[in-house]
Amino acid sequence: MGVYDFLGTGWEFPIEADRVSGKIMEASGEDKIRESIGIILSTRPGERVMRPEFGCRIYEYLFEIPDFRVRSEMEAAVKEALILWEPRIRDIEVRVKTPGRKEADRCVQVEINYVVRSTNNPYNLVYPFYLEEGLRY
Repeated sequence: MGVYDFLGTGWEFPIEADRVSGKIMEASGEDKIRESIGIILSTRPGERVMRPEFGCRIYEYLFEIPDFRVRSEMEAAVKEALILWEPRIRDIEVRVKTPGRKEADRCVQVEINYVVRSTNNPYNLVYPFYLEEGLRY
């Protein structure tokens, strides 16, 4: 069994067709893990009918002021969700920071560092989380 067999291959998210062949685009390996993390963080618990516990509690902090307590609780919620729903990663570190701009009170940056279990490759990503829904559109 190869590394990418364990990491998986699946439809790219959001679902998109190849313009030439018409086939559904696929992602595999570490790209699939990155997509999975995005799906976990962007899903509220209760959103999925067949798996209501799936998702991340980060949405409980909408409209909150991102003080130390709120940022710490957001970090815990993200880490908990990733430990529970993404078994292909380990050594998860989460930091929630306010960017040094005017929108700092409305947007936080969720910085995630992790290691892919099967390859021992370290990765990081930054997930912008808007504390007031609608600002990202």
